[in-house]
Amino acid sequence: MLVGPSTGGIGTHVVELARELRALGEDVLVVTSPVTAERFGLVDAALLWPGEDAGTPGRLRRLRAVLAASDVVHAHGLQAGVVGALLAPRTVPLVTSLHNDLAWAGGARARVVDRLLRYVAGRSVLVSGASSDLVELAREHGARRAELAPVGSPFVPGLLAEAPLGAEERAVEAERLLAGRGVTGTGPLVLTISRIAPQKQLETLVAAAAAVRDATWVLAGDGVARLREDLVAAAAHAGAPLCVIGPVADPKAWVRAAEVFVLTSRWEARALVVQEAMAAGTPVVCPAVGGLVDLVDGVGRLVPPEDALAVAEGVRGLLEDPSAREELSQAGRSRAAGWESGEESACRWRGWYREAGAG
Repeated sequence: MLVGPSTGGIGTHVVELARELRALGEDVLVVTSPVTAERFGLVDAALLWPGEDAGTPGRLRRLRAVLAASDVVHAHGLQAGVVGALLAPRTVPLVTSLHNDLAWAGGARARVVDRLLRYVAGRSVLVSGASSDLVELAREHGARRAELAPVGSPFVPGLLAEAPLGAEERAVEAERLLAGRGVTGTGPLVLTISRIAPQKQLETLVAAAAAVRDATWVLAGDGVARLREDLVAAAAHAGAPLCVIGPVADPKAWVRAAEVFVLTSRWEARALVVQEAMAAGTPVVCPAVGGLVDLVDGVGRLVPPEDALAVAEGVRGLLEDPSAREELSQAGRSRAAGWESGEESACRWRGWYREAGAG
């Protein structure tokens, strides 16, 4: 498993997939950066990721040796795909998984991304996409084989095992969680769990919160400090009841306590937090982009991207119509119950590795 610096969904997926493959008897070595290893407790990872201080000939020789000794190299993300394509011998099958939006770049940067993707797609025996648009992108860039490989949240089974909280229970639990962060709620909890980064379009969240002021909007997550400061200032200026509380240790408790879960990203593949909200029975309002369409269509509220009014209307409609909320709650849990398990995903991947010529 080859993965670069990650503190979010890609790292979570790699940890889960490696664990499940090992349970099936496979020998898995994760090659990554110190940032990823520390974030996910990967004490047995090989810290050979090329970086500012990792580009020495000795470090690259060791990385080449590790890749050459592998039966298959599975690179997660375009950057990892480039590393694998450059350093792994052609006798070792290279599989590349695309997880992130690659269509955001413009100008010269877009041309660079296009060339790198075409190079990696041509070099890989298999390219997977976490959403159908990424699969199509891989095919357009010359992938010999492209497959949809949905990435699941490891928290989903536990959330499905618990019955959703009732309305009064949600209110009590939300009050407890908010009090623990020094927040006095003045209405139902509308939750967003997200990195604070430009692609998350959190200015849309601020505007939506300003339009629905009889709820307590909470943004949980860390990210760019300057953007966090700007976001807090924008919320105060707009009079939006948005509380930015930083990262939470247990997202499961928060999604179970929320009345509505909101995401405003410019693009997502198959957001783990959306899966968790659905499994918890919390209706989702999110933009109709990327893999969110297949994930949420018919069991949540899909809205146009960057449309704060549509987000606000979606949230208000669910808050004012408890029966609609409960209908979507049940529909979301029903869909989540049909997703493949971590073991099933690992079995699928093991089959693909063998088809690629590994083992």
